Amino acid sequence: MIMSSNSATKAITRKDLKGIFWRSLTLEASWNFERQQNMGYSYAMNKVLDKLYPEKKQRSEALQRHMAFFNCSPPLSTLVMGITTAMEEENAKNPDNFDPESINNVKAALMGPLSGIGDSFFWGTLRILATGLGTSFALKGSILGPILFLLVYNVPALLVRWIGLVKGYDLGASMLKSAESSGLLEKFAYGASILGLMVIGGMSASMVTITVAGKLGQGNDAQTWNAMINGILPNMLPLACVLFIYWLLKKKVSTITILVGIFVFGILMAYLGILKA
Repeated sequence: MIMSSNSATKAITRKDLKGIFWRSLTLEASWNFERQQNMGYSYAMNKVLDKLYPEKKQRSEALQRHMAFFNCSPPLSTLVMGITTAMEEENAKNPDNFDPESINNVKAALMGPLSGIGDSFFWGTLRILATGLGTSFALKGSILGPILFLLVYNVPALLVRWIGLVKGYDLGASMLKSAESSGLLEKFAYGASILGLMVIGGMSASMVTITVAGKLGQGNDAQTWNAMINGILPNMLPLACVLFIYWLLKKKVSTITILVGIFVFGILMAYLGILKA
């Protein structure tokens, strides 16, 4: 790719980044089962996209692009926002030589690893530390209990949000400048899409569970149907379930219909003794 002549001029200012920062605090305000944090992400990016894309058609495409599935640990989500802001800026400046699909590929690749880091630190470590410190003061009747809890948790979380946003934008801008001339951006986008699919595959295998009830045989030699099925191919039933749901989505079946169908099917199979928890 060849950089456009005005690519060195940055359209995004610190004021714009501050707007993303404050709006990112509402990331989970419209959380939904279908695409989780997508509406909050699109809302956080809205003002910047208005600035980058004055034409209604381009702005609509950009907003729709950020309505794709997104789920990330909130304190680290702004790192992704910063990188995608830089990518949107480059797309607005040089649309003929930029693949907008790479934006969502990068989002899909980053949200899984960042969620693991963010959840383990902020939820698994910092929150427990803040709770222990706050509780020790609260048990003594001190007003410092809730105050310390809020400060110990929220101050680092807010700092990480802001620093992640700024560094993400700087990283995205510098990466694009150095990568486009060498074709590295296309390779990175391709690799990011593969990594994103790997994350989705791993989540499907670990989070989708289908257990068949019943055994074959008697006594110590009896084997469960579930063990025999997994002996043929580990996690074969969860894989079949995920592929079937994917096929339904490709057929434009609504997510609500699929969710209701899963609930009804699960209850019916459990009632008949075919599946168990």
